[in-house]
Amino acid sequence: MKMVMVGGHTRNIGKTSVVEGIIRGLPELNWTAVKITQFGHGVCSTSGELCDCAVAEHAFAITAERRMDSGTDTARFLAAGARRALWVRTGQGELHTALPALKEAIADDAHVIVESNSLRRFIKPTLFLQVVDPMNVDFKDSARQFFDMADAYLLLNGDGEAAAETQAVLLAREIKRDKPCLRITAESRYMNDTVLNLVRSALARESLSK
Repeated sequence: MKMVMVGGHTRNIGKTSVVEGIIRGLPELNWTAVKITQFGHGVCSTSGELCDCAVAEHAFAITAERRMDSGTDTARFLAAGARRALWVRTGQGELHTALPALKEAIADDAHVIVESNSLRRFIKPTLFLQVVDPMNVDFKDSARQFFDMADAYLLLNGDGEAAAETQAVLLAREIKRDKPCLRITAESRYMNDTVLNLVRSALARESLSK
């Protein structure tokens, strides 16, 4: 299996759109797309609704999207051309409980694309992309923890030189390590040929190494 993982330093900066763009731009790979959501205390992983169930009772849930018009992120993945789309839901900090079931669910898939930061703790993908808005000062703990594990950074609304303080320091460090920093824009639907070529090359290199 070849896996592309897409994370982001904060919420609502285009991670889902990047996943869509990769699926749409490389349709020949017949992607299985995975969305991972970790809920806070008091939210059921099975339904995504408030409830009083114990964490051990409903530790995780994995469901397959069946429709392209349900309004969910996984529906967007199907509409972009994914062969399958799965939604993995766990309690906050409980992603490890879903790993065996997730690995079994994607074991027969040749190309998997995952929207997640936290999965990087447990799986090393073929390519890990971090979406970064240099001017957005918010920084999720999960993104900060795995920021330096990214293979490339997709920069939205600016560049590393004009970044907020935290992003500027972290990006400068990774640029010194010769990691690519590629521009994306909302106007281009968060995707372009440069990013697609990076993904294509990474997948091809892994094929040659085997």
